[in-house]
Amino acid sequence: MKIQNKFLALVITLSALIKVTAQPGGSGPPPDGGGGGTTPGVQSIPVDMYVYALAVFAIMLVVFFAKKYKSQKI
Repeated sequence: MKIQNKFLALVITLSALIKVTAQPGGSGPPPDGGGGGTTPGVQSIPVDMYVYALAVFAIMLVVFFAKKYKSQKI
């Protein structure tokens, strides 16, 4: 059963990778940079400002739940 799960995970991962790489590649944002939140080249949500905070928060959640489930001794 474990081999089937690993094989299924491999197939799903490879199919997702193929789908992502098969997307038509654009040249990025327009050369003028755009202006405003409705322009296709500009993000409407400034997620880039919070990347480090989100990474630290994710690591803290992983540690918290790992300790929580380890203490339950399932």
